[in-house]
Amino acid sequence: MILFTKLFLAHLIGDFLLQPTRWVIHKEVHKIRSKYLYLHILVHFVLTMILLWNLTLWFWVVLLVVSHYLIDVAKLYINPWFKNKSIPFFIDQFLHLLVVYVCAYTSDVVPHTLALMQQIDWPLVTAIIFVGFPSSIIMTKLMEGMANKIELDHKSLPNAGKYIGIIERLFVFVFMIMGRWEVIGLLITAKSVFRFNDLKESNSRKLTEYILIGTLLSFGLAIITGIIYKGGL
Repeated sequence: MILFTKLFLAHLIGDFLLQPTRWVIHKEVHKIRSKYLYLHILVHFVLTMILLWNLTLWFWVVLLVVSHYLIDVAKLYINPWFKNKSIPFFIDQFLHLLVVYVCAYTSDVVPHTLALMQQIDWPLVTAIIFVGFPSSIIMTKLMEGMANKIELDHKSLPNAGKYIGIIERLFVFVFMIMGRWEVIGLLITAKSVFRFNDLKESNSRKLTEYILIGTLLSFGLAIITGIIYKGGL
């Protein structure tokens, strides 16, 4: 389980935190000729080796990065076939996760980490990272169809919604593992109060439904992550 968690954590950091949007766009345009495709693979290799901290696992690391490269290349070429871009995204992530699982549970070698790294709660680190940027991207993919059907007549700070969502999911996750469900209820109430004026002024049922679905989905991802984390303790 620890080996799987470290490999999954390396994937989350490499695919979401350390892959800028301009890399993704460049890869979609230039595909296999994109320099960022190979830089992205290198980042995964370095991250995985650092987290494992065991050279005896080099074969599994090579297998992971090679499979990651092949899956990413395949996604770049099949992506134009799909009108709904969320489908190739989730297929891509499922295949990456499947390879991580196979590598983790078919390896007989247990990584020997440093004493400090052995004390780290890796499931907790992975859960915190997941409810951050990876969850934001997942929500964007799930809601992009609805986002195209509403019109916002007011300006907001760049990426404000994304960062608000990340912060609220972190709060929900932390309060959940602390067993403070009443605070989560207060968070929902506070967000509803702040959003009330926007919804009242817009008088748009579509916007109201969009915000409600987004809020429930955001809180739901954090709660499900907390349940999985607590279930693994």
